[in-house]
Amino acid sequence: MIALLHDLPEHYLRRGDVGTVAYVNRSDPNENGHLYELEFMNAARDTLAVVSLRENEIQAVELQNVVLHLREQAA
Repeated sequence: MIALLHDLPEHYLRRGDVGTVAYVNRSDPNENGHLYELEFMNAARDTLAVVSLRENEIQAVELQNVVLHLREQAA
C-alpha cells in the first residue's frame, strides 16, 4: 500500500489517499527512480483510477503507524 504525496485533481485524488501498487517498472535509476502503476479504489472496491507515478510522488504505508480517514469522493 502507498499514499499520495500530492493531489491528483484530474483523478479526484488527494494527498494522503491510499492505493495499491499493481506494477513496478524498474526503469533506469537516473530517470528519477522506478515508475509505479497504482490502483485507487473506493470502499466498495470499485476502481477509481489507475495512475503511473515516480517513487518520489508516493510513500509506503506502514499500517501499524497510520490512521485511515474516510472522505467522500468529489465528483
